[in-house]
Amino acid sequence: MMESGTGSSLICVLDDDEDVRDSLEVLLRSANYNVRSFADPEEFLACDGADSAACLILDINLGGANGLDFQEALRENSTAVPVILISGFGDVPMTVRGMKAGAITFLTKPFDEDAMLTAIEEAVASNSARRREMAALTSVQDRYESLTPRERELFGLVTAGLMNKQIAGRLKISEITVKIHRGNMVKKMKGDSVADLVRMAEVLGVREAVSRYNHGLGYRAV
Repeated sequence: MMESGTGSSLICVLDDDEDVRDSLEVLLRSANYNVRSFADPEEFLACDGADSAACLILDINLGGANGLDFQEALRENSTAVPVILISGFGDVPMTVRGMKAGAITFLTKPFDEDAMLTAIEEAVASNSARRREMAALTSVQDRYESLTPRERELFGLVTAGLMNKQIAGRLKISEITVKIHRGNMVKKMKGDSVADLVRMAEVLGVREAVSRYNHGLGYRAV
């Protein structure tokens, strides 16, 4: 059996078959994962810690519920836990639907233990990367929110590629004033270069595109 896992990773198992839940708990605990299992979607949704799970192992056939419907409902409600789908049987349309909804993989029961642990490792890595991205985005958003309206204007124009003189002409302010606002903006955004600021603007979705007109005498947003 593959050795894997980390005590900080919570793996949730949602399957109406008690034997399957028990066997998965034994497997995952032997690989040093924390495990919580549930017999139906209501139990999972009622669990306070479930939204922090690094992975959800989800049975497609849940008695009176459809696992694929539940997977899609989680996605629609912005619950981004990585999902591993399992089933006693499977077909191509079922697999395609699950993968389109973001499943890490689809395993047919009885599944190979190493295949399950490999899929969980992939899910945990995906979850860690997503959480890092979310933390980075939140940090950039907080910095952007700290800018004054004028500094946000500068942020948009600087990341669009305009020079200080061009910005001064567009905003009808002095170049010295532009430099002051730009310095404050860069300090708040913690940007080491224009390239850093451009990456932040792209992450925030606020980068302004510009095009020349009148022989380079001005710029307009496009």
